[in-house]
Amino acid sequence: MNGKSIIQARHAGLIARIKTARLSYGRNPADVQLLAVSKTFDAQSILQVTDLGQTAFGESYLQEALPKIETCVMARPEIPFEWHFIGPIQSNKTRPIAEHFHWVQSVDRDKIARRLSEQRPEGLKPLNICLQMNVSAEDSKSGCPPGQALELARLIATLPRLKLRGLMAIPAPTERIELQREQFARVRAVYENIRNALRDEDLTFDTLSMGMSDDLESAIAEGSTMVRVGSALFGQRSYPASQMSKP
Repeated sequence: MNGKSIIQARHAGLIARIKTARLSYGRNPADVQLLAVSKTFDAQSILQVTDLGQTAFGESYLQEALPKIETCVMARPEIPFEWHFIGPIQSNKTRPIAEHFHWVQSVDRDKIARRLSEQRPEGLKPLNICLQMNVSAEDSKSGCPPGQALELARLIATLPRLKLRGLMAIPAPTERIELQREQFARVRAVYENIRNALRDEDLTFDTLSMGMSDDLESAIAEGSTMVRVGSALFGQRSYPASQMSKP
């Protein structure tokens, strides 16, 4: 098979996996959105997946993402692309993120939230925000501690030009299904606590972004509304030596 056929086959298999998981755990078809994680893959790969109906893409490296966004928008001006920034955020990179993305899923401290709010152009719709939580307390991962999530959510909800949408988490990888589900259940509990605490606010707090290529079934079982999948769709990633380790 050629490259396009391979991606078509992977996409069909991935959609089937998500559908099977939804049915297995009693989820409605509209409950789970696929975010295609296109970091390290080129614009042509994105356009091939766009031809299959996928319009939401996740990027982690700003310098890599910006030219890809421009290329894709110019090549498919009729497509309503939805660009999600999902990587760690340096404070000196907030302006271009605020200017070029529709979602930011990796807000983990008040300084970043405030800068995104201040730097979001007034002519654009509010920037959709997911608070990133470090559910496994891993030193190597970004995210706020679970105990601080509600306080940060309250702040984000008050900031102009931002729209608080939910939580994102990347639990510690494990092949043990019961541990996968246990970690995702902890994220869901914090999500529900925040949603209940802010229920009187005028919010659309509806997004639980968790689950990737190796654990999406467990995430869907525990309430994920958005799975972030890259390698199962685009293939194995190759990180060039020149690839910057920070966004």
